[in-house]
Amino acid sequence: MPTRTQRADRRTDALSKERIVEAAIELLDAGGESALTFRALAAHLATGSGAIYHHVANKDDLLAAATNDVIARVLTEAADDADPREAIRTVALGVFDAIDAHAWMGALLSRTPSLVAMPQMFEGFGGQLQALGVPERAQFDSASALVSYTLGVAGQNAANAHLFPHDVTDRTAFLEQAAARWAQLDPARYPFVHKIAAQLPEHDDREQFLAGIDLILTGIEALTP
Repeated sequence: MPTRTQRADRRTDALSKERIVEAAIELLDAGGESALTFRALAAHLATGSGAIYHHVANKDDLLAAATNDVIARVLTEAADDADPREAIRTVALGVFDAIDAHAWMGALLSRTPSLVAMPQMFEGFGGQLQALGVPERAQFDSASALVSYTLGVAGQNAANAHLFPHDVTDRTAFLEQAAARWAQLDPARYPFVHKIAAQLPEHDDREQFLAGIDLILTGIEALTP
């Protein structure tokens, strides 16, 4: 009869919360939120569920830790920007790219705003708004506008990615079809839509996102003395 010491496929190194979170992100990226179970995580880490529960209480705790880890990396990378306006753009684009790479994160942040990641984003934007000289009375509204726009657009972009594979040709074909439908609308009722329809297949999502951030920043900077 095999003894405990003869069991195979068990990890021998110390299991840390950081490695658990890293493995959780790998499972989430591969199969979405439904793929993250403690059984799947234990198999992925070649350990027992009890060892995981020693570090995280439940799935919600694990999802929060995974999201916080991704956002923390984004803010760390943006910390080197000396210019506050560029730092805000770096944070915003970093979150946009992170949600594009980790589609599960956008939905999670939108439905669970109490996650540590949310105050992390407010802190990341807020510190730079203070450096810009934004009046204190306008700082909360300014930070809220940046957070809401960033999460909203990034989340929608990640959702749109499910409509077609990550392939330029497929994306262009999809947008060309959408533009053709716009062009068929009544021009008397939709004159502006007719004017911009041709730009739809050619636009770059990241550039358009940053253009929106710049518009918000222009409004915010108008508030500074």
